[in-house]
Parts: sequence; C-alpha cells; structure tokens
Amino acid sequence: MITPAAIVALASSTALVILGLALILTVWRVVAGPTLPDRILALDMLTGIAIGFIAVIAVKTGFSLYIDIAISLGLVGFLATVAFARFVLSRGNIKSKPPATAANGNRQKRRAGGKKR
Repeated sequence: MITPAAIVALASSTALVILGLALILTVWRVVAGPTLPDRILALDMLTGIAIGFIAVIAVKTGFSLYIDIAISLGLVGFLATVAFARFVLSRGNIKSKPPATAANGNRQKRRAGGKKR
C-alpha cells in the first residue's frame, strides 16, 4: 500500500518537473517575445511560476514560512505588472497612424494657407 508521504513526494516531484518546463517556455517567451506586452505577460507568468515553486517546496519540506514568502512575492509581482502596464499605456503605440481629427485639421490648414510645402 502507498503511504500518504509517498503520494506527496511523487506529486511534488511531478509538480516541480511541470513547473520547470513552464519556466523554460516562459523564459523563451521573455527572450523571443515579439512585442513588449508579450514580454510583460511572460514576466508576470515567471512570478506565478516562482510562487508555484515556493508553494511546492513549502509542501515538500513542511516549512510554512515559505507560504508567507510566496504571498509577498505575489504582491510584489502584481505591483510590478501594474507598473509595466502603466508604462505601456503611457508610451502609446508609436507605429499607429495619427487620429483622424488631427489629419483633417492639418489638411484644412494647408488649404487655408494656399501653398503646400
């Protein structure tokens, strides 16, 4: 018969392997992400994976202080994601076309001035 300790050991080892694979894929997304929002999302995912690692280690070792560390990391990760999102919103999309009202206003100024430079 399998003991509960053996089940926990097997489950935690499996969880660590799965989290390791997720970590590798997420680091690849941070490095190769085509856009800045992709990289920000991957960094947020790295925070979640780190919290998962800490939680699994806490269960495996039975040391409950790790749970407090995981909660703290979650709060810091959330604040970092919000800060990155505000940065992206304030930066704007550089490659986008100007708004239609600004383009129409420029055409009207050129027509009123007579000459086109």
